[in-house]
Amino acid sequence: MVGLPETIHKRQADWNRLEQMIGEISARGTRGIPGKRLAEACSLYRAACADLSMADQYRLSPEMVNYLHGLVGKAHNALYRSRRFQLQLWWDVLFRQAPRQIFADRCVHICSILFFGVFSFSSYLAYNEEAYPGFAERVMGTEMMQSKEGEFESVDFERGVGENVVAVSLYIQRNTGIGLQCFALGPLVIPGLLTTGFNACFLGTTFGYMAREGTPGGDNFLEFVTAHGPFELTAIALAAAAGLRIGLGWLIPRNLTRIDSMQARAKEAIPVMAASVMLFFLAAMTEGMISPSSLPYLAKVFWGMFSSTLLMFYFVVLGYPSGDSDAA
Repeated sequence: MVGLPETIHKRQADWNRLEQMIGEISARGTRGIPGKRLAEACSLYRAACADLSMADQYRLSPEMVNYLHGLVGKAHNALYRSRRFQLQLWWDVLFRQAPRQIFADRCVHICSILFFGVFSFSSYLAYNEEAYPGFAERVMGTEMMQSKEGEFESVDFERGVGENVVAVSLYIQRNTGIGLQCFALGPLVIPGLLTTGFNACFLGTTFGYMAREGTPGGDNFLEFVTAHGPFELTAIALAAAAGLRIGLGWLIPRNLTRIDSMQARAKEAIPVMAASVMLFFLAAMTEGMISPSSLPYLAKVFWGMFSSTLLMFYFVVLGYPSGDSDAA
């Protein structure tokens, strides 16, 4: 509370700037405003929303609370009335908010460590029969193992474009089903973590078993999953993290009611889930168009490496905090 007056004084300049931009947008429309200035207005609007929340929390003067209510309302009407700006907003969500949220979000860290840790360990146990004899059989079951062998023994790497396009829609439905399962159970916390771990274990076991030397269809399996694996696995981990973020809002409400806390955490989870949806789409496109294609295996390896590098750039380079004003 000691530094609150100084904070308010500093924020006043941003409020004045936002009012100025609201007037400009109202007069010219968003079509006459450069994208960079729209992004700035978007950042100032979000900061004003945070200031309004702070004003309510610290019970500041009714005059200031009413002023911020009016400012936020005018900014919302000015910015969200245009369909074109919605595209700008989603660009901002996917390529600025989401990577920063993912970089700093502990729920993302927890789910990523859980998912990729269990996936890697299960892959090792299923691949190395001496480490845990019968592990793959216990996890997958004999019928599933035989089904996977037959499925990849008969993979057609000469499919036509029409068949691949149909396959894309099927892969979107299948992959998002796993992600939605992890997301939907995430708010329950423990069931969500268990579901994430189970999916990681099953997928990792499948990968390790099919990678064994001499497994029927194993070579085809490796060629098929190399290209789309990074996108698909990362998308599942992000979906689980978004659900867990909402669940922790219910479990640890802090100084809010549980409903208000869940609503606040749900807003934080939106950029993470948006990134997950984008990766599921990229995974389905890759799995439908590149993985079953007649391209050389080296080209598919290159695409898998490129997609992994792209993910590192997205999460680390774009996600690293820049310290600018919109971080509030």
